[in-house]
Amino acid sequence: MKIDAHQHFWCFNPQRDAWITDDMRVLQRDFLPEDLQPLLQQHQFDGCVAVQADTSEKETEFLLNLAEKHPFIKGVVGWLDLCSDAIDERLAHFSTYKNLKGLRHIVQAEPDGYMLRKDFQRGISKLEKYNLTYDILIFPHQLEEAIALVNTFPNQKFILDHCAKPYIKDGKIKTWKRHIETLSGFENVACKVSGLTTEADWKHWDNTTMEPYLDVVFNAFGTKRTLFGSDWPVSVLAGTYAETVGLIEQYIAQFTETEQQQIMGLNAKTWYHLKD
Repeated sequence: MKIDAHQHFWCFNPQRDAWITDDMRVLQRDFLPEDLQPLLQQHQFDGCVAVQADTSEKETEFLLNLAEKHPFIKGVVGWLDLCSDAIDERLAHFSTYKNLKGLRHIVQAEPDGYMLRKDFQRGISKLEKYNLTYDILIFPHQLEEAIALVNTFPNQKFILDHCAKPYIKDGKIKTWKRHIETLSGFENVACKVSGLTTEADWKHWDNTTMEPYLDVVFNAFGTKRTLFGSDWPVSVLAGTYAETVGLIEQYIAQFTETEQQQIMGLNAKTWYHLKD
């Protein structure tokens, strides 16, 4: 089973999607299943995991509805207000959707201390009951907080998105590396090798640029806790879908065929409880 474990869909709305600035004009349009499916087929993917890009329940419903209509969308990582007093009720409601596999909040946009808040952690504490993962979306300076979070909930499955967005363009690696190694010590955490090309110089990266960062992640998390994700369509800012896939496939050619299959899909199947 070959799975793209991280991609997005949206109907572009300039007000809602203000994060898509003018230097990202290529993203200022709709990206829907019919745009992705040919790319998945071209690269022999069996399906994908659709991840929230907007912080609203409407977004979660939008993705779940797409998954109902398009069986190649094997799972959804949605958004619910984890800090809400009504989180129990909302989880009970959304747990009736078989394709909801996890939740995510855009913590990279939040002030320091967000993941340590009691209301946020109360929300996290509810996810295990529903067999939902939590995707951690942060910048490197928030890694220490993420370490504290995963340490507090040893039975909760966490997946680190985009390797915590290392500062590839600036060539910084040392502090990020140390924290990634610490975070990987928790067996309840996996890491997506996704979104790396857009952390580099969009026009001037190559596989050699990425190698030191991939070395850190694979040395830390191994081949059983790493998941490939394209981060399409955001990834088109820095290259084609083929280049995004090729970067990881070329790097993991050093591993056994079984290990390559784990990285390119079987780990996603396990961590997100995806069905064939």
